[in-house]
Amino acid sequence: MCDECFRPLAAINGSRRKRLWDLPHPCHCPVVGVCFPLPVLRQLVGKALVGKAVADDYEIHLGAVAECMKRNRLSEVLQKELESRYAGAVQAFRAAKDTQAVADMWAAAVRGGDVPGAFWAVLTHPRCDELLQEAVLRDMHMLQHQAGAAAWVDAARFGELVKENGVLGRELGRVQERCTRVISEKSVEIERLNAQLVQQRAIAIGKDSRIAFLTQDLERLQASLPGYEDTARLRRKLEQLGARLAGLEAQNARLRQQLGEAQCLLGLREAEAAPAAEHRGDAPRESPVAFHFKEKTVLCVGGRNGNVSSYRDVVEKAGGHFAHHDGGLEDKQGALDSVLAAADLVICQTGCISHNAYWRVKDFCKRTGKQCVFVENPSTSSLTRTLQQITAGDSAEKPAADAGR
Repeated sequence: MCDECFRPLAAINGSRRKRLWDLPHPCHCPVVGVCFPLPVLRQLVGKALVGKAVADDYEIHLGAVAECMKRNRLSEVLQKELESRYAGAVQAFRAAKDTQAVADMWAAAVRGGDVPGAFWAVLTHPRCDELLQEAVLRDMHMLQHQAGAAAWVDAARFGELVKENGVLGRELGRVQERCTRVISEKSVEIERLNAQLVQQRAIAIGKDSRIAFLTQDLERLQASLPGYEDTARLRRKLEQLGARLAGLEAQNARLRQQLGEAQCLLGLREAEAAPAAEHRGDAPRESPVAFHFKEKTVLCVGGRNGNVSSYRDVVEKAGGHFAHHDGGLEDKQGALDSVLAAADLVICQTGCISHNAYWRVKDFCKRTGKQCVFVENPSTSSLTRTLQQITAGDSAEKPAADAGR
């Protein structure tokens, strides 16, 4: 604020609002300094002078303050700008009908921080007397000091913010550089993947075309073959019959196994009943062996384990060598082929033998032409009768062969 602000205030009488040149000269300096931003003030001075103001800001301020003392072109331009710029504040202060109301509105404006418009409205208000005008000028003087101090603080803070902005700007530049590099790498990767996608699509289209051509060729070939549908129908029927045959074979194997288990159980019961019969004295007498094997090896496959010793006695009494395989119940089936190859006669106990061993014995004897007899009852007496029938048949065949010679 300039030194002229401390000159004695002149009283202005009347009920209308004061104009800029009607205010005491001490009011002109704060009005020009507070109510006009420097760029606006320079523009208005240039407009009043019909040219461009070349003086510095302080000289323009002093010149404008000096011209506000009387009505002239510059003071009229400034008056018009003030009325236009602060029309809202002037309208609000019209509600104040006495000096105290004007003072209260000014205090509220200072607390709210809306000072320039309220300052112009208070000084030009008809109810603003000399005391209120002096109080308003004092308040504005202190506000300007505070504003200056705050401006220095803001300037220091602004410098710090400028430094921080520089650091953040450099960091942002590095981040942008990294982002640009990553985007470039990803773009190359996307182009490569797009090329692969196009290639795969072309391969898929080629495969689809080949499938379509092969389907057409197949349809033409089927149409050219006579009885194709009948052949396909017979093939399907054959597959169904094969599946049914497999089911029947599986069922037959289960029934054969159940039959063998039942025969084994029956043999066990007969064995349990034998001691009781001997105790009663009605046990059957052991029939003498009336046949001879002449050192032949007799293989017994299957049968009850409790009757193996009786089997051995019958064969050895007839002069043969006894061999035994349990038919896959406990012995390994891998040893079955070796004992079959060493045997001269094979007795297959079908009632106590596994399904797999049964078919292996039957297939082996059929392939090699080896004599094989199938016995359903695993008892010792049944084995004895079977062996007698075999030797009797061999004896009958031998004289017939001799007579033929």
